[in-house]
Amino acid sequence: QVQLVESGGGLVQAGGSLRLSCAASGRTFSNYAMGWFRQAPGKGREFVATLRWSSGSTSYADSVKGRFTISKDNAKNTVSLQMNSLKPEDTAVYYCTLDHRGNGEYDYWGQGTQVTVSS
Repeated sequence: QVQLVESGGGLVQAGGSLRLSCAASGRTFSNYAMGWFRQAPGKGREFVATLRWSSGSTSYADSVKGRFTISKDNAKNTVSLQMNSLKPEDTAVYYCTLDHRGNGEYDYWGQGTQVTVSS
């Protein structure tokens, strides 16, 4: 089984930055992807970014392109989300996710970490 442990959430002023990290442990897979989703109050979960572990290929939601960067640390088996130029609308619970088959289905989820951006 896989466990995802997130850290880095908090309160930041608009225009500021935060970095979220997610450590994965347990079973490894051959073609997996990791990503981030978020859920704002009163809204459904929204795709933020994803990274294919083997190739390093990334993709981003339009709403965060140019502001957020997803990256990996192979040695530590962690994925991070660097969030810059934060906006109040970025306020949400952010979830680290694992797509263990690399097919777009995120099978494992972290507990979520709160990001609050004040205006």
